[in-house]
Amino acid sequence: MTNNSTNRTELFGHPSGLFILFFTEMWERFSYYGMRALLVLFLVTDMAEGGWGWPREEALKLYATYTGLVYVSPIFGGILADKVLGFRKAVLLGAFLMTCGHASMAFETEFFFYAGLGLLILGNGAFKPNISSIVGKLYPQNSEKKDSAYTIFYMGINAGAFLGILLCGYIGEKVGWSYGFGLAGIFMFLGMLQFYFGQSVFGKIGLSPKDSNMDQLKENVLEDHPPSNVERDNIPDPEDVEDDTPAHVERDRLIVIGILSFFTIFFWMAFEQAGGSMTIFAKDYTDRMLEGSAAMTFKWANTLLTIAPLGIVTWVLARLFIQTYKRIPISNIFLGSSFVIIWGAALWMLNAEFSAEASEVPASWYGILNSFFIISLAPLFSRIWESKINPPASVKFGLGLILLGLGFGVLAYGGIAIPKGAQTASVSMVWLILAYLLHTMGELCLSPVGLSYVSKLAPARLVGLMFGVWFAATAVANYLAGWTGSYIDHIAETYSLSVFFLIYTAVPIGAGLVVILLTPILKKMMHGIH
Repeated sequence: MTNNSTNRTELFGHPSGLFILFFTEMWERFSYYGMRALLVLFLVTDMAEGGWGWPREEALKLYATYTGLVYVSPIFGGILADKVLGFRKAVLLGAFLMTCGHASMAFETEFFFYAGLGLLILGNGAFKPNISSIVGKLYPQNSEKKDSAYTIFYMGINAGAFLGILLCGYIGEKVGWSYGFGLAGIFMFLGMLQFYFGQSVFGKIGLSPKDSNMDQLKENVLEDHPPSNVERDNIPDPEDVEDDTPAHVERDRLIVIGILSFFTIFFWMAFEQAGGSMTIFAKDYTDRMLEGSAAMTFKWANTLLTIAPLGIVTWVLARLFIQTYKRIPISNIFLGSSFVIIWGAALWMLNAEFSAEASEVPASWYGILNSFFIISLAPLFSRIWESKINPPASVKFGLGLILLGLGFGVLAYGGIAIPKGAQTASVSMVWLILAYLLHTMGELCLSPVGLSYVSKLAPARLVGLMFGVWFAATAVANYLAGWTGSYIDHIAETYSLSVFFLIYTAVPIGAGLVVILLTPILKKMMHGIH
């Protein structure tokens, strides 16, 4: 028996609930990455320019602690949802805490700054694993559409990251840090309201354990009188109601999740340099001043980079309106309002840039490249994962790690002429652009596919917890990213900046080759999950 909410293809071959989650996650990632784009820059910028004037090493250590705790908290959020709240209430609690956290940071005092970081850590813990779990529950346990669904969901993540880095970064650097931090909170608030008023499309999916009577739902599936279309949408797959998988199969699959989680540490440890050492490379070692034709070329390129993705997600929004407006009108009103605001902010930014004679590319701007490439390339990768040439999970992981390492190899080559111990330089921005392209291709091989395999391999009763384990591994990686990144000055002074980036070239490539070699063992332990 199959899940009718999966079979009823309301939008782009997927249930409309996927796109409610798409936009909720988009605004949450807008707020997270918008703030993260500013965090290190705010800390290391001179006090005369509104920053706190911290040394790079101290700023990156705080970045390590914050991002590490952001990703360790989901393990507790997963348990809280599995045992008490359910996925939906946990998502709403997390969104509320993060809204308060962003608002607190906008005050820029020491107390409110650290209080804001604490609220963001707690909120992310409740939000992050559980919204991913709801995506998995929209489909039968072993559905081949899950890889595609998580890739679409990942486009939402990166659409939000793109817009957050672009607008919060620009406003924070050009107008004022508190305005950038505050803007992140506004869209987290709107995303929370959109999810709250749109959650009826999920039916019984994601309710708290005490609210969800599984036995009654099974009887409904088997009733002689079929339910109405709306009720049919709300019935979860019986595979999700009762899991009779043999114990040894379940154990092997959980071990696979553990192994894949371990190798994600090597990936994210290097990838998350984007918010730390790569941001410093953009700020202090990249030529960002543009004049004349170069400035005009950048302005038009920036316009296309802004309008095209925003236009795509607005089109998806319009399609969602057509399908769901009568069912969840208030949710759509809040979602539509958020897009009116975001279009206004984007057009204001572009007008300000065209009004200036010369352009200084914000250091945070380079962070949008990852999200832009995700949005551009995700449909292609989604097609590949649905085709006959879809490789095993471990091969995807290995390819992702190798591509990531090659991206750092490009940075090492681009910075080869920077003198040992130099605090500033002016290398071409081409190296950062190429690095982000390779990093993005690696991310598309590993991250959305990893989320999908956690959902498929974990038993139904442990889905939230297993997502928590996945994000705990990411927490270790994020802490290591900031901690190892804090040695940028020491390594650059002792050896060179190129050697610093060569470390991040060798480690991911080595890990990628190992995980590819493990493919036969891991494939056997999955027991038929592909």
